[in-house]
Amino acid sequence: METLTILALSWQHILIVAILLVLLFGGKKIPELMRGVGSGIKEFKDAVKEEDKPGSENKNSSTHNNSSSN
Repeated sequence: METLTILALSWQHILIVAILLVLLFGGKKIPELMRGVGSGIKEFKDAVKEEDKPGSENKNSSTHNNSSSN
């Protein structure tokens, strides 16, 4: 049976990708890009945590019910 490994990257692959990123964006732009990616991931995690709170379901369902009854 053949398995599909999408992200099976060796250190050589990672090195080539890093060199290409430096060539494309330059050394000064990469930290800004990584900060943007990091803040995006943090906002996503915060939003997921907010959805998982037990009180958030009650608020959403109560506002939905109130707007549909009017």
